[in-house]
Amino acid sequence: MNARAEGALIGLALGDALGMPTQMLTRSRIAELFGTLDRFHPGPAENPISPGQVAGTVTDDTEQAVILARLILDGGGTVDLTTFAQALSDWHHEMEAKGSLDLLGPSTLRAIEAFRRGTPPTETGRWGDTNGAAMRVAPLGIAHRIFPMRAFVDRIEAVDVLTHNTRIANSGASAIAAAVSAGIDGADLRDLMHAALEAAEEGATRGYATPGPSVPDRIRWAVSLAMGPEPLEAIERLVGTSVATQEAVPAALAIVAAYADDPWAGVLAAASLGGDSDTVAAMAGAVLGALHGVDAFPADEVAYLELVNPDLDLRGLAAGLMGLRR
Repeated sequence: MNARAEGALIGLALGDALGMPTQMLTRSRIAELFGTLDRFHPGPAENPISPGQVAGTVTDDTEQAVILARLILDGGGTVDLTTFAQALSDWHHEMEAKGSLDLLGPSTLRAIEAFRRGTPPTETGRWGDTNGAAMRVAPLGIAHRIFPMRAFVDRIEAVDVLTHNTRIANSGASAIAAAVSAGIDGADLRDLMHAALEAAEEGATRGYATPGPSVPDRIRWAVSLAMGPEPLEAIERLVGTSVATQEAVPAALAIVAAYADDPWAGVLAAASLGGDSDTVAAMAGAVLGALHGVDAFPADEVAYLELVNPDLDLRGLAAGLMGLRR
């Protein structure tokens, strides 16, 4: 099971790093720049977020997941919201001081700015409905089993309240966390998707209502499209890969369905989609890694990722989170 936990975190980081240079670009432009995406690339000069970034560098998706994982370990399975808010605020300031353009996403930044103004952390996530909660949630899926499902989603909601206290965001984050947790317990693809949908339905009852379509319904639809002859075309044209939870989470799970037998091909495909491709690929990578374990990814690519990002300690975090799960 430790290999699956390592697979979830390393898969997340692999997808994130592959999507670092492609984020915000169109799928057609990615093809023009890189051809068929088959490896890590540096951030191209035209990328508005990652120009000049070293190939294999992770983004805020992995960084926030690592922050969350460390806090889960510090709290013995729970997360103190004030500490979490301060950690995200400190990380944002650090990135700004470095001149980085890779900063907190819109919902998280809005919440952290409210926290800095003195708003209690239980009230800062009122309008957060983008995919930031889902992109970083994998550590919770590693630390906790999915049953009873309501209690599992309670744990997701308790963290999301800081930045993404809406039904849409809770639904998306619960789906990804449950898919990771089910994969670690050895579920096959069918059972994993069932768990993700059950969690998405439960998550959709939590938090504030905001406008937007049903996340579980869009997951079902996206996965059905991915079973067709041109899954990437369908995901790009119909599902979407923006920062909206109701696009990014269904897109990631559609990639999982289409590439369930080849995790490396899956993260490459997700990263090639464009839009918020680092986040879509990170979520897909986390689920595919939990489904198959870390050894399903090429060892040399994993080694390069760890060389470029030496401070992440993803294997150590995975082991610690599995200790909580047991």
